[in-house]
Amino acid sequence: MTTSRIAKSAYVSTLRGAGKIARTAGVYSALQRRLPDRRAHWWLSLFAIHDIDAMVDLDVPWWSYDAIDKVDAFLAQRDTPRVFEYGSGASTIWAARRAHHVTSVEHDVDWHPVISNRLSAFSNVELRLIEPDANYNPEYGSKKPGYTSRSFENYVTAIEGAKGPFDVIIIDGRARVACLRHAIAHVAPGGMIVFDNSGRREYRSPIEAVEAQIKTYRGRVPSLPYPDQTTLIQPTPVAEK
Repeated sequence: MTTSRIAKSAYVSTLRGAGKIARTAGVYSALQRRLPDRRAHWWLSLFAIHDIDAMVDLDVPWWSYDAIDKVDAFLAQRDTPRVFEYGSGASTIWAARRAHHVTSVEHDVDWHPVISNRLSAFSNVELRLIEPDANYNPEYGSKKPGYTSRSFENYVTAIEGAKGPFDVIIIDGRARVACLRHAIAHVAPGGMIVFDNSGRREYRSPIEAVEAQIKTYRGRVPSLPYPDQTTLIQPTPVAEK
């Protein structure tokens, strides 16, 4: 196990332990009573790190809070909004509660049933498992540790056969730059692309190269002790009233 993974595991264990203490001491209940206060919500989310059920209960995707608010308001304004998502998780259920239909593609054979089991109450979600390709294609590669020798062409191009266009396309999985290239043609008029963790160096130039209205929201993120950023991309933005 790498040093970063050991540190990550230790951090998760520490917060899980802190969450148990917070429940025993009544801190957790006190924070719940303060909801929907954003700071209280963030503290609760720290205790929920890597706990899919707790994140679902908190009803948030893993994006910056300001971006969450923008996408939430955007979906509320759209008639029967359709969502396509690269990378499933708590965001899948969050979107299912707000969209007419959600198509989500997942590459991880172990994670897929975890999310699938939690989608039984939602008839408006199609969750597809698309594992890494048998043959390597660098155009669809990933820099994620453990996946650098794998490629995701079938995963990325799944949007080509989906029933679009989509009001919102979420990019929060593997091969994100390739996902962005393919997503642009499938955004509905006035729709948007949600590109998470957009502050990473390898994502900056591809995002800036898109001819679109681009807004980046940096700040607190559920479950993270440090700020991160999410970028919203509108290739054909709706004119402001």
